[in-house]
Amino acid sequence: MAMVKKIIKTIKVDADRCNGCRGCEIICSAFHAEPKYSSINPARSRIRVISHRLKDIWLPVFAGGYAAAECAGRDIYMIDGKEYDECGFCRAACPSRDLFKEPDSGLPLKCDMCEGEEMPLCVTWCLNDVLTYEEREVEVEEEEEKPEQLDIGLGSLADKYGVQKLLDAVARMTKKD
Repeated sequence: MAMVKKIIKTIKVDADRCNGCRGCEIICSAFHAEPKYSSINPARSRIRVISHRLKDIWLPVFAGGYAAAECAGRDIYMIDGKEYDECGFCRAACPSRDLFKEPDSGLPLKCDMCEGEEMPLCVTWCLNDVLTYEEREVEVEEEEEKPEQLDIGLGSLADKYGVQKLLDAVARMTKKD
């Protein structure tokens, strides 16, 4: 297989610099409001600052993929004399917690790096340089072309209802009154 270059976008977190201001949560929730910047609700943010105030722990965590089941691990990690539990590092929306779930619908949220912006806004608005945006180029094997979701969906509809019924439905949808 041929090798191709791919851009990997990451946000590095320096948790020791975080003071828990939650500016990242505020700008993220404002950017993802409908319409954009119309409201601020940190529950809709794709980044959360996990905190344990009595132990002076502030840990920004980004929303990752959805996990259908709760994990079995409940390990505690000691880093520089501070305790962190496994959930503090977890990026998933899972059944055991409400983090990274849309508050109205319960649908999982995932960081999209503020798609359409030059740089993720949480990085731009971070006052203590806790968050650092990086792009790096890596060589990966070229993936074989997979059918798009639309192709798969249309194929399923054609199999179920027949191509002619599918074409008739599309014709009705595009017909102007």
